Amino acid sequence: QVQLVESGGGLVQAGGSLRLSCAASGRSFSSYGAGWFRQAPGKEREFVAAISRSGVSTWYVDSVKGRFTISRDNAKNTVHLQMNSLKPEDTAVYYCAAGNPVRINLQGSYDSWGQGTQVTVSS
Repeated sequence: QVQLVESGGGLVQAGGSLRLSCAASGRSFSSYGAGWFRQAPGKEREFVAAISRSGVSTWYVDSVKGRFTISRDNAKNTVHLQMNSLKPEDTAVYYCAAGNPVRINLQGSYDSWGQGTQVTVSS
């Protein structure tokens, strides 16, 4: 198993940027695909982005394409989510996840989860 810890959340005005980080430990991070999900109050947890084990392939939900970038550094056992041009609707708790999912956009496909980090975007 792999343990995950997110960081980098905070308060930002609309149009601003944040960079989220997820630090992995416990097992070889390069053996796992990784994803970011988010959950706003009163809403279901939503897929945001995913990256393959090698980092070659990435996927995004349509609402963040062109604004968010997922990346990973297997040598440092980290995955990142660069968020630009933030909107109030991006406000949520963001979670990183690791696994070898068949479907990368389903939260049940991932084995390990971080504790979450709060992102709040003011208008």
